[in-house]
Amino acid sequence: MDGENSYRVTATWQNKRRGVVSLKGIEPAIEFSTPPEFKGEAGFWTPEHFLVAAVGSCYVATFYAIAEMSKLEFSGLQLTVEGKLGKPEGKLRFTELLLKPTLTIAHGHDLDRANRLLEKAEHGCLIARSLICPVSLESSILTADEILAV
Repeated sequence: MDGENSYRVTATWQNKRRGVVSLKGIEPAIEFSTPPEFKGEAGFWTPEHFLVAAVGSCYVATFYAIAEMSKLEFSGLQLTVEGKLGKPEGKLRFTELLLKPTLTIAHGHDLDRANRLLEKAEHGCLIARSLICPVSLESSILTADEILAV
């Protein structure tokens, strides 16, 4: 990548505490609300979810690219991301993000390499690197043999 890239969305307020995020040429638009704990409506994405989802999707895409370059055979990756809010110094913000990937690899002999690649993806995720809160990793790796034995 040379130089700078820029990304733009349009956020439009609809009513009360709800709005829509959209981008021409990308469907669907995404309705959002403030979280219920901040007087928003339940059942909608929130800006807080968007941030956590941005980290999650970036991590998965980064891992895939690293695994592909490293020729790691894997059959599945599922990631749960948990963002915690707090009030350090009296200001509400994310205080921690916890990434919990579960990776399924083809061969047990790739276990150490898979762990290294999961950690490399954590450090390589540009969205996570852009945040001021700590991002930590709790990985689980399964082999295809373990899954077949169940």
